[in-house]
Amino acid sequence: MIAAVNGMACGGAFYLLGEVDVIIATEAATFFDPHVTYGMAAAFEPLQMTGRLPFGELARMTLLGASERMSAQRAHQVGLVSELATDVDDLRERAGWVARQISDAPALAVQGSLRALWAGRDMGRGQALALGYAFVGLGNSPQALAEGQERFASGARLEWKLR
Repeated sequence: MIAAVNGMACGGAFYLLGEVDVIIATEAATFFDPHVTYGMAAAFEPLQMTGRLPFGELARMTLLGASERMSAQRAHQVGLVSELATDVDDLRERAGWVARQISDAPALAVQGSLRALWAGRDMGRGQALALGYAFVGLGNSPQALAEGQERFASGARLEWKLR
């Protein structure tokens, strides 16, 4: 899942960002969690963000609540946002490009890879590695492998971009 953020991402929207795979934002986007400011414990939002944000950044955002917002530039610096867009049109173009590249890949390969990524985030390293062959088995179908080999053997090269 790809999130394209323009404007504020706070509270429940901030929670949803913990569920996505790639976050792209405009330079105008901001991120914060207002729960503590309004007398509520912030639990699910920061729990979703562990592994996505350095602990000090996450603690600061959680405890300062609505008193401070993280800029898109800072979110990019600390790895929450993978790419910055200049405006909404640029955001749509960048998010659409990422979505098209992923959708062009064999679905089972994408699914197996995503499951491995999320397991690596949610489990200990050893536990996740122990499931590696299960994810490979899930994501490698004979049809997808043949398609990939055919694509490679054809000599056709992808037009890649540098980020």
